[in-house]
Amino acid sequence: MHILIHTIEHTLIDSLKLLPFLFLTYLAMEYLEHKTSDKMNATLKKAGRVGPLIGSVLGIFPQCGFSAAASNLYGGRVITLGTLIAVYLSTSDEMLPIFVSELVAPEVIGKILLVKIALGFVYGMIIDFVMRKFHKESEEHHIHEMCEHDHCHCEKGIFPSALKHTLQIFGFLFVVTFILTFILEWYGEEQIMALVNSKSVLAIAFVTLIGMIPNCAGSVVVTQLYLEGIISMGAMMGGLLAGSGIGILVLYRTNSNRKENFGITCLVYAIGFITGLILELLGICI
Repeated sequence: MHILIHTIEHTLIDSLKLLPFLFLTYLAMEYLEHKTSDKMNATLKKAGRVGPLIGSVLGIFPQCGFSAAASNLYGGRVITLGTLIAVYLSTSDEMLPIFVSELVAPEVIGKILLVKIALGFVYGMIIDFVMRKFHKESEEHHIHEMCEHDHCHCEKGIFPSALKHTLQIFGFLFVVTFILTFILEWYGEEQIMALVNSKSVLAIAFVTLIGMIPNCAGSVVVTQLYLEGIISMGAMMGGLLAGSGIGILVLYRTNSNRKENFGITCLVYAIGFITGLILELLGICI
């Protein structure tokens, strides 16, 4: 009972401190999204062979709206597979708002975003090269119109949307922080760290799988695990690379080729896991 009460108190205090930072961050992002989203989509449509570069840069904008848009564009064969993967890999979803709220050093955030951009670009270019070399892209063009408002709820203005996002992520953060704090209090931080460090490959595989959760929960869990010092940089990057928000779900809805969708899902997971493992083996930290 003592552990439970202490966990609730600790979780409530830590979560409430983040509320104003979360709201201000989401308010700024909603403003930018309203002003630039149409231009971003138009730019991506015209990207051509440099699509992976443009997609990886645009994909770093938080929230999952852009990954959903990219899935729609790929479903209509407006963009290439490499561009789609570049967007998925660079998408940070809720990582950036949480990092900002937790006052993570700007240079650290910048380095992580640059790494995601670089990896998205490189993998996207490789995939497009292979597709052009060994397989022709489908010539079928059918742009599926799907209301993104079902996901971003931004049609009522930036303030209600920012507040809605803030409360949603606050709820996720509260639950995740409570669970992590309770586990750490019950089992002890040293025991948890010893378990994770002793099975680093399994940890990366599991965290990458968490990152695949098709909503903001995946990025919230992965980011919090890293901030709590429970997982390594390699594991975090694996999870964040694999996380595309609702992009994968939208792909299954807009692209009729289920076999292809499953292959893309496996490809995203494999890239996240392998990249995370390489970073872990090289001992790279940011």
